[in-house]
Formats: sequence, C-alpha cells, structure tokens
Amino acid sequence: MPGPRNSRKKQKGSSTRSKPRLSLESTSSFSTASSDSQHARTPPPISPIRNPQIVNENVGLDDGYPEEGLLDKPFIYDPGNGHRVRDTRAFLSSFFAQPPALDDPLCAEFSQEEVLQMLCTVLPEETALILWYNKSRSSSRICPACQRLYRLGDVLADHTDEENTRAEQRPPPQLSREQEISGLCSTVCFILASYNYPAAIKSAWGHTADEMDDEAWSLLNSTGDGNATSGVSVGLGMLVRMTRLHDLGLAQLCLPDIDFDDGPYSDDGDVFGPA
Repeated sequence: MPGPRNSRKKQKGSSTRSKPRLSLESTSSFSTASSDSQHARTPPPISPIRNPQIVNENVGLDDGYPEEGLLDKPFIYDPGNGHRVRDTRAFLSSFFAQPPALDDPLCAEFSQEEVLQMLCTVLPEETALILWYNKSRSSSRICPACQRLYRLGDVLADHTDEENTRAEQRPPPQLSREQEISGLCSTVCFILASYNYPAAIKSAWGHTADEMDDEAWSLLNSTGDGNATSGVSVGLGMLVRMTRLHDLGLAQLCLPDIDFDDGPYSDDGDVFGPA
C-alpha cells in the first residue's frame, strides 16, 4: 500500500494552513522484523494445554516435567507502581479490556478491524495494538512507552518519584491532554517517545498538529536528529507523529491521491473520508 508524501503543501492563506502530511517511510523497514522478534518472545502456545496429546496414559505429571501452563507469564503484572500490560494481544481478548466505545462516533470508527490492519503496516505490532486500543476506548488507556494500564483522570505515580514521596501538585494541562490523544501517561514517557525529536518536544506535548507551529511540525514530521534507531524507539516516534493528527494520517493511506487540504478533517464525523 503506497505511503503518503513526506512534505507539507504551501499554505493557502495567512490564516489557513494546509493539512499536515505524514512521513511513514521511517518504520516500513522494521515492521516485519519487529513482528518476528516479538513472536520469538511469545510464551509457548497454550493450545497443547487445552488439548493434550497423551501418548502414554500411564505417564504422570510428576516425572520431572512441570505443566507448561505453570510457566506462562501473566499478561498483566504490577511492579509496585501500577499495573502493566505484558502481552497486549492477550489483554485485548480478556475481560480486563474495556469494550470499544461504539456510542462515540470517533471511537467507533477507530474500533474497526481494518483500522488495526492499517496501523500494523506502519507500526510494530505491539505499538499498533496499543494505539488502536487507546483510540477506540473512551477512558481506558495503555501507555505505549511503559505499558501502564490506567484510566483517564487517574492520579498516577510519577516515574521519577521515590516511594511515598510523591509531591502534592496539580499536573500540567498538557499531561491530561496527551493521555487523551496518545495514551502516553507521563512527562517522562512522552520525552522517551519523542527522543529523536528533541526540538519539537515542547511544542508537541499535549498539542495536535494544527496547534503546533510550522517549524515544530516539520521537525516532528522528519526522520529526526536523535540516535535511537531501534524498532521500538522509531515506532514510538511514529506514534507521537501520527497522534498529532485527528485521523492518525490514515486517510492518506486509504486515499493517497486525494488532496485533503480542500476540506476540514472531519466535519461530518467520518475521519477516514467517504466510504
């Protein structure tokens, strides 16, 4: 599927700015490799446990071979400062996951399986699953950086605080806005995700592309000047870039030949263009 152009069109007037365009080339090379590496870390399949193939019925389970199910790691754990999601795909199929908010038109659009498939073409699978979950749920969030599971409005422990020494202070408004649009749960997590774009961090934090100045968006929509080149780091940078757009830039993936600068993002509630 062709990617969008990595350039911003000339502004049509002093008070009107053209819709930002995404550059998606930076993640295309590692999507498959990241998926392969993730499969390598996946625990043994559980199907043999549900349907064991017993060759000798006289062989017991106490012959030095523990049950495979006892070795499987839980997909949610608590390191001491909040629950973390270890396996996003397993979490999504569990009763712990919040159902999609189908009564919200925007969440209902993002909850479509086709949206997840498109996200998986430009992001590592784990990052794509988290982003898809965050955009299709009304209040439940998984932080893409630290995998913390929380709800919008929760008072979260700061990663930099020592135990029992959390400062009693009101969080900045950018933090709650960032949690809503990307799911990144803390200032530290946003800085980590934006590591390759240090000059754009201040302007991008808690803001969408149309709220950022042109120079900051150009920096964020580039290959970046950081030295974090791993699949996870590049994927997080792409997530920050995509979540600055109301439709994550998916309209450009679906209809790359259409000029979306001629109209608003979503006046009719359909962020992905005409059906």
